[in-house]
Amino acid sequence: MIAGIVGLGLIGGSFAKAYHAAGETVLAYDCDRDTLDFAMLSGTVDGKLTKDNIGQCDIVIIAIYPEAAAEYLERMAPYIGKKPIVIDTCGTKRKVCKLCFPIAEKYGFTYLGGHPMAGTQYSGFKYARANLFHNAPMVLVPARFDDIELLDKVRELLSPAGFGKYSVTTAEKHDEMIAFTSQMPHILSNAFIKSPTAHKHKGFSAGSYKDLTRVAWLNPWLWAELFMENKDFILNELTLYMDNLAQYRDAIEHDDPDTLIALLDEGKRRKEEVDGR
Repeated sequence: MIAGIVGLGLIGGSFAKAYHAAGETVLAYDCDRDTLDFAMLSGTVDGKLTKDNIGQCDIVIIAIYPEAAAEYLERMAPYIGKKPIVIDTCGTKRKVCKLCFPIAEKYGFTYLGGHPMAGTQYSGFKYARANLFHNAPMVLVPARFDDIELLDKVRELLSPAGFGKYSVTTAEKHDEMIAFTSQMPHILSNAFIKSPTAHKHKGFSAGSYKDLTRVAWLNPWLWAELFMENKDFILNELTLYMDNLAQYRDAIEHDDPDTLIALLDEGKRRKEEVDGR
């Protein structure tokens, strides 16, 4: 198999390392020449991904920002041909899919939206690892939902990454869910750490602090683009969260332990309902 990887950050780099570890040929492109040279020198990448060889790939994974992903695909579309299956890994799907589905249809190649549900608070090729996606969920957004043969082929092509579960959905549903499961936690974590008390936490913090603040360490440019693209769903979740926070604040401010206990118990029961004990 020949895998083409566009972007050698945490996600793209991890795909490159996973395919390399599986013994597959990896061609790659990155706008940072030093990163690409290092990836080739380390042996992870076998060669540069260009307009002359992109059509030889079995799969092309575009792991860059949404707007840049669409721009890259439009630029390379005339050279892709019918052999490769192209998948992006952007954190939002409505904009990139709206732009990329027509490009794929125009030039006659197969494109799917994708989102690997894995990552760390760090970014860059040096933090990429071959097992980042092992047993992680992978979300797919195809143009058609009745092409079982295509979905089976995509799973086979992605097998070196080691995903544990695949979900197939629409771009709209993906963005609605991701606002809650991924984007909101990043906003909450990033806002929480701004308390002046954070400077004094050493010696007073344990697992709960580490869990809550882990993703405050993020890539501001990437996440700002994702938040703005998904602003309708983000604003809805933020409003609900702020309304709920106000209830806790009011109960504490007005010395109302009964209401506070009820709120805490409701949250505990909701956690049991949605995730299980």
